[in-house]
Amino acid sequence: MTTDAGAAQVTAPHYESLTLAADPRLPPHERGRAIYNYRCYFCHGYSGDARTLAASYLDPVPRNFQKTDPEKLSRQDMLEAVRFGKPDTAMKSFADLLTPAEIELVVDFIRQEFIIDKKANTRYHTKENGWENHERYAAAFPFATGEIPTDAPDDQLNAEQRRGLKLFMKTCVACHDRGRVRDDADVWRPRPVSYPRNGYSHREPRPDAVSSASIYGKHDVSPRIEGMTAQEKLGEKLFVDNCAFCHGADGSGQNWIGSFLEPRPRDLRNPEEMVGMTRAELKRSIQRGVEGTKMPAWESVLSDAQIDALVAYIGRAFYPLN
Repeated sequence: MTTDAGAAQVTAPHYESLTLAADPRLPPHERGRAIYNYRCYFCHGYSGDARTLAASYLDPVPRNFQKTDPEKLSRQDMLEAVRFGKPDTAMKSFADLLTPAEIELVVDFIRQEFIIDKKANTRYHTKENGWENHERYAAAFPFATGEIPTDAPDDQLNAEQRRGLKLFMKTCVACHDRGRVRDDADVWRPRPVSYPRNGYSHREPRPDAVSSASIYGKHDVSPRIEGMTAQEKLGEKLFVDNCAFCHGADGSGQNWIGSFLEPRPRDLRNPEEMVGMTRAELKRSIQRGVEGTKMPAWESVLSDAQIDALVAYIGRAFYPLN
């Protein structure tokens, strides 16, 4: 937890939020915050203002709670919206994901935190979330917030702004998308990417991944294994370069990116999740992907020998395979 304005606030918005939401020792407001930070922020934003990448693709846009009049939106209407969803919008029913008590917790949190108090909720770029000294990116802030469009003519930017735009396009755009543009004619097509922020390398963990954000960073450290074969060493490199982004370098699936995915990536170390897994079945899963999950097919990316090396490494590092 951290505190932005003197009150304890949840700063781990994803994986740990499910545990926090069920913790009876926490005040109801904080349990509601944990549910919101896990289930709702993708569209409604951390601050309830609907300023998110997802919102930019939705029509109608998600509700901006910061601009909602509590007299015009009743608690009962909100409870029904969460339970049953809203027709002709992206707001779906959460009745299968949240208990009635959890729905009340998150609705009461939203009403108090955003609609009544107009607060900013949990800050994202905090030391605790792995963003120590975030001010070092200040030159890029105007492009992230939309103050300056990213397609502004170069001759209209001063030297500091040009530096900020270059920084934004190199490091921030992966999460902030393109920010604000003046000309929407060139629509960006969303597509999956597999590179982490700021050139982060799982082989050389940087301070923002292993210090304050250790709840995630500890999963980005590969196991130390002596006496690996040449094939297993190749598999280790391939795993770190291609698989650790979602599964974590430790194979747990409990790293930062893994925490966003539902269903979450398989914990390659867990006997309950790997029971009955064979080398042949794992190879097929890597080649063809796993239906109903975010696990893609790799057969057009990796060669047969490379996939065999991955299987050999996983069987050595995480779970013995037959």
